[in-house]
Amino acid sequence: MPELSSSPIMLIVVAILAYLAGSVPFGLIVARLTGLPDPRTIGSGNIGATNVLRTGSKPAALATVLLDGTKGLIAVVVGRVIAGEDAAQVAALAAFLGHIFPIWLNFKGGKGVATLLGALVGLAPLLGLIAMGAWLFTFFVFRYSSLSALLAALVTPPVAFLIGMREMIVLLLVMALILAWKHKANIERLREGTEPLVDWSKK
Repeated sequence: MPELSSSPIMLIVVAILAYLAGSVPFGLIVARLTGLPDPRTIGSGNIGATNVLRTGSKPAALATVLLDGTKGLIAVVVGRVIAGEDAAQVAALAAFLGHIFPIWLNFKGGKGVATLLGALVGLAPLLGLIAMGAWLFTFFVFRYSSLSALLAALVTPPVAFLIGMREMIVLLLVMALILAWKHKANIERLREGTEPLVDWSKK
């Protein structure tokens, strides 16, 4: 963790703002604006980009990825501007949790992958780009959304250690473990060989 230089009140304010930003359900908003089915009614039932893709629209899924990533990025940048590096890390975790447990949807959200990647770019661009590279490589080679998310999250703590960003390791471990927990059903299906591939036949 970074040195805690901000006041507890300031960190709480940053956490609340970042959580509220992370709670914005862009997958649901994009689906409604484009006339697509509610993503919560199909597939895994969550509001993330993979489920939006299952509604039949690649552009809508791409928009969801970008918007979910942007809210993580903005939360971190605003946290840093308001109070400093310790607040930036607090904002990253709060935005990530906001996406997973959004107050606007009775705390039933997505799995936090895009928001995590966006927050990482805000915290440390090099680390964020490495995580995104791991996600993209796994996604396009193996076509498992869940596997790409897991590898992208799990690779960040050792990479942070190797490139000297050790003040971030605790945060990265926490977020990776939460993401893995959210993917526990996917992990079981991957072990059984029943995890569905991404369907590129969607328009």
